[in-house]
Amino acid sequence: MKYKLVAVDVDGTLLDSKSNLTPETMKAVQETVAAGVILTICTGRPIQGVKPLIDKLGLDLPFITYNGAMIVMGKSGKILYDQTMQGADVKTVYKLGEKFKTTIVIWANNKLYIHPLTQKAAAYSELSKTKPEPITDLEALIAQGVTKVLFYDEVEAIRDYEKAVAPDVPPTVNYCTSQPFLLEFFDQKVSKGNALARLSAYYGFSREEIIAIGDGFNDLPMIKYAGLGIAMANADDAIKQQADYVTLSNDENGVAHAIYRFCFNRELSV
Repeated sequence: MKYKLVAVDVDGTLLDSKSNLTPETMKAVQETVAAGVILTICTGRPIQGVKPLIDKLGLDLPFITYNGAMIVMGKSGKILYDQTMQGADVKTVYKLGEKFKTTIVIWANNKLYIHPLTQKAAAYSELSKTKPEPITDLEALIAQGVTKVLFYDEVEAIRDYEKAVAPDVPPTVNYCTSQPFLLEFFDQKVSKGNALARLSAYYGFSREEIIAIGDGFNDLPMIKYAGLGIAMANADDAIKQQADYVTLSNDENGVAHAIYRFCFNRELSV
């Protein structure tokens, strides 16, 4: 089999528009793993946010979490890679969040911290499947190691913040939207593409042996890194233009179609 590693984004890609893992896609994932292909789930979420998915699949897959800041085995919890932010960068981003009066989220040591603890904090807590704690001592969180900082707000506000932060964000920080309402900040070495490169080196695979499938701008680095970069039909046109192939949408089992076509040289039977 030509391809030995398949990297798949979660929201808008692996899951349909109702956040469900369809039976067709689940079967494609299980068949791929049974055939000896390494399948990695790539997400901006923490490991807690994909725990239900881990349980449903019943497979100990490597998960690229926090947009590439951490690679962890889903069942065993073994951490294969971990990249935290520099303390000065955390402080800079945090001050920007305070300036914008937005909801500031910090992930440190796989724990969730939010300021202020408002209704938006409760909504993010539900989204991430993790109970939040208040941010009372930023220095203490930095000492633990901050994986990422994010702003959670209305879509239009996030669009404005993304433009407004450009002059102030240091070059040691990468940032992007993972969802239209989330602006995420992490170390410059962090991206799904860099994490995929580390994972392929861990298993001893070349870029040409990798497929990456996604729909968001945070998926672009891995789509461009992989030997075969695939965009979902529901992706933005700018993403589709940089992909090698465009599969069906997440409501049409696009991941399953791509896997069967390129890993098994057959079409998804419906």
